[in-house]
Amino acid sequence: MRLHAAALLACFVAVGGCSAPISVDRVDPQIIQRELTASALTGDGLSEATRNVLRRWDLLARFDQDPAGAIAALHGIANAQPAGGTEMFALAETSYLYARRSGGQSYFLAAAVYAFAYLFPDDADHPLDPYDPRFREACDLYNLALAQGLRSPDGKFVELRSGRYQLPFGSLDIAVDEASRQWGNRELANFVPAAELQVKGLRNLYRRPGLGAPLGAGTISPSVERGFQVAPKLLVPTNALLVFTQPRRQIATGQLHAELTIHTIFDTDAVAIDGQRVPLEYDPSAVFALGLAQSGVWSSEYRGFLFGNLFKTAPTQLVALEPHRPGRIPVVLVHGTASSPGRWADMINDLLDDPRIEEHFEFWSFIYATGNPIPYSALQLRESLQDALSKLGGVAADPALGDMVVIGHSQGGLLAKMLVIDSGDRLWNGISRRRLAALTLTPETRDLLRRAMFVRPLSEIRRVVFIATPHRGSYVAGFSIAQLVGRLVTLPLSVAAAGTEMLTGNKDALAIDQRTARIGSIYAMRPGSPLIRTLQDIPVAPGVRVNSIIPVRGTGPVETGDDGVVKYTSAHIDGVESELVVRSGHSTQSVPATIEEVRRILLLHLSQACLEGVACAGPAAMR
Repeated sequence: MRLHAAALLACFVAVGGCSAPISVDRVDPQIIQRELTASALTGDGLSEATRNVLRRWDLLARFDQDPAGAIAALHGIANAQPAGGTEMFALAETSYLYARRSGGQSYFLAAAVYAFAYLFPDDADHPLDPYDPRFREACDLYNLALAQGLRSPDGKFVELRSGRYQLPFGSLDIAVDEASRQWGNRELANFVPAAELQVKGLRNLYRRPGLGAPLGAGTISPSVERGFQVAPKLLVPTNALLVFTQPRRQIATGQLHAELTIHTIFDTDAVAIDGQRVPLEYDPSAVFALGLAQSGVWSSEYRGFLFGNLFKTAPTQLVALEPHRPGRIPVVLVHGTASSPGRWADMINDLLDDPRIEEHFEFWSFIYATGNPIPYSALQLRESLQDALSKLGGVAADPALGDMVVIGHSQGGLLAKMLVIDSGDRLWNGISRRRLAALTLTPETRDLLRRAMFVRPLSEIRRVVFIATPHRGSYVAGFSIAQLVGRLVTLPLSVAAAGTEMLTGNKDALAIDQRTARIGSIYAMRPGSPLIRTLQDIPVAPGVRVNSIIPVRGTGPVETGDDGVVKYTSAHIDGVESELVVRSGHSTQSVPATIEEVRRILLLHLSQACLEGVACAGPAAMR
């Protein structure tokens, strides 16, 4: 009897299966983490949290077969719930996934509406848990869906305009704050979704997390500008924020109203919504990179060396990254030979991510034809800075303008030095045995030579930073191939005319070998050239702080080293506040050690300016 019972039990087990209905396996934690973080944001499926909601209301299978019907059903359920927070999140994610699959902009806008309703429930007595991963996912759903929901018909831009937009369950009236389009004296336009920009080339990528669609905006000026200005082709990191009042109540009616405001990274880092401080999302690195890629700045590097008149018709040679605001100290970046402002990209990108620097400094870049004579380029820099100071009202309008920092790389360092010396007649005596007034010259040439060769320090510059600067010349400039290339440079007409007048009408006055006389920058940077020999002996004006960053290749002795263009013994000067040797080649602006040294110097400069009462009362105090 017992044998028969055992056989019968075995049959039941065989029929019912040999394993339990629930089992657990131990796997790599990364597998579990991928399952926990999977969502419509990262793939073509829903998060487990949303799937749970759909299962609860028996809508998961329906969503696979009829997503629009499932979303409509869940919409009705959410409106019937007293709280409905979990349903609102699920509605945001399902609408976003369905919009991606079908391309329907109305569902993208619906996703943004639902996400906002989840983040800012009408009942303020139930705050969200910041540890709940749905909180950050809801922010991302809102940001991405808003940008997608307002796409232009061709898909290239985000259209920020007032009007009525269709939703799957009603309509949405958007009122754009038109005043928020204004940025200084320009209008923000042609908004590009930053979330779609994949950047290559920048060493670091920075994103400021928060709420709102991160965009890049072009600018439109009401009139043609000349002289110092914000870079005309600059793209501005912006944020589009759509705010609803009592969103859940509006969702229930199907007739929604919201206000859209535009913010820039330079003006607003957070807003207040329902009494909460809400940070805004920006993607500065991606927008900065796109602006550089579209500017054509790279193509100007070699043309700017060969053609001295290249920037003659340009609106300006000195540009800022943002409109000046009182209290911010200008940092002027001057590039080197056959280079451009684009070579400062990594440094600017890194430094502006530092709140201390972003709040107290602003960056200006100078672009020039680097094959031109150094005194002529230095004159252009000087007059560009004077134009900028005049436009901004000078130190009387803003004391921070009188605490300027100039950072020069390679030849740019020589231009920077020309701004902070009192040359007297020493530069002139290096090339002429007679006084300028005694030479046979046209008035135009005499005036040009006077302005270029007899210089006094700009009092507004309080610090210069020399990077890989050939104070005693570059040994590469002495190579015959370099001088051959130098002969290809086409000089500006005014400079060429001055050279001709000096060589033909005043031969007896020249203190240089007329047979080998050349006036381009390559010849001036040869070790022992008249300009280098004279300029190296002229001290920086009292009261100007000086820092040196000197790249040296390899691991050998610094004193006998070089960076491939400039020897250490040429870049080293006495009497500096600091000198840092960086193990790198000549183009050291993107090297981390160089950037960190510039950061240290700027923060030191800020602390000194604070002690002197120049800074620390500006933008930081207003935030």
